[in-house]
Amino acid sequence: MGDATEPGDSRQGRSMTLLGILTVILGILAILAPSVTGFSIALLIGALVLVGGVFRLVWAFRAGSLGKGLIGVALGALTILAGVILLANPIILSGSLTILLAIYFLVDGVVELVAGFSAGGAGNRGWLIIGGAVSILLGILLWSQFPFSGVWALGILFGIKLFFIGMIMITGGRVLRA
Repeated sequence: MGDATEPGDSRQGRSMTLLGILTVILGILAILAPSVTGFSIALLIGALVLVGGVFRLVWAFRAGSLGKGLIGVALGALTILAGVILLANPIILSGSLTILLAIYFLVDGVVELVAGFSAGGAGNRGWLIIGGAVSILLGILLWSQFPFSGVWALGILFGIKLFFIGMIMITGGRVLRA
């Protein structure tokens, strides 16, 4: 029965390695063009909020009662307005994203450190510990530079994080194939 699972594990390992390589490449591209990356992230989130507002508005017109419908229309209109504001001025969004990204990096770093130290002798252990330490360091740097860190910081830090996620995936793929 052990032989029957090996081809699947090998296939999963190759897929994970390939996705890891692609993630490393995306990370490097984000680092090379940090302002474009940060601005793109801000615009994407603004567009998603706008689309979410439209969906909310459509949902409001399907409400079964006038009270629920009016509340839904108000919330949909407010969400659309927020999306338009975010798209019109992505700098506002980049400030909020900077704070959220700093918190994300700190929490993600702690989780990766815990996973790395509890992994035993697994092949991912070293990259998890390094990735966790880097995430914590990035979170501290981003937080300490706020509000001066802007769109470029989002791009660079996001690129660095993608690079380490890719390295973890590559190492995990090797472990699955071995």
